[in-house]
Amino acid sequence: MSRSHTYRCLNCLDATVTRTFDTSHLSRTCPDCGSFERFANEAVIERFESLEASPPAEFDWDRLERREKLLVAERLARTDKTLADFDVAVDEEAAEGRTTPEPGDA
Repeated sequence: MSRSHTYRCLNCLDATVTRTFDTSHLSRTCPDCGSFERFANEAVIERFESLEASPPAEFDWDRLERREKLLVAERLARTDKTLADFDVAVDEEAAEGRTTPEPGDA
């Protein structure tokens, strides 16, 4: 018996689908909001919500856009990456440099 995995629509965050395979996301039309959207693995959504509820002090979470936050959450949930692997510092000097995670960073 194979384990099932849940994926949630990134547009409305309400609709879910279940599949027997494990991947970071799928793309499909959402039955609730009607958009063709990515459905993220529930582990990614849980990590995203955890970071939203309690942003780490050493990481300027609020400076990121929603998609960037989801990218960070995906890397943290599905790889061995840690917050130290991302370049989003809190101090003002760092704010003058690059502030968003690049796909190669994670």
